[in-house]
Amino acid sequence: MNSMMMDMMSKDMAKAGMSTTDMSVLEACLDACSACEQASIVCSMEMTPCAPACMNCAAMCNTMMNCMLRMQGMTREVTMSMLDATIAVCQMCMDECMAHADDSEVCKMCAQSCKACMDACMALKNSLMKMA
Repeated sequence: MNSMMMDMMSKDMAKAGMSTTDMSVLEACLDACSACEQASIVCSMEMTPCAPACMNCAAMCNTMMNCMLRMQGMTREVTMSMLDATIAVCQMCMDECMAHADDSEVCKMCAQSCKACMDACMALKNSLMKMA
């Protein structure tokens, strides 16, 4: 993400009352959501039993990214709820994919990506909780 976009997001977050958020944590969360979305799409195309969970995870990660990139009108409470939902869906997808990880490198990669996304979302959530 370029510095001009990060500066604009920082200004939008200040307007939303989230000015103390560490922008590197937000950027890491965006990157992790993007990677998880892509991994989930690839995994869902394998047509393994975890495909529905992967499709849901890809959709949730995409929605989380859209919300983070459109800060106007966002509040800390909405962002926290979205992060909770993303963490929950990534956990479900990771659990489903781990059941197939021994037989499928794609499922293993997807599960790892879900874990990284959960960790990044939790880091952003922790950053936002410090503002309370």
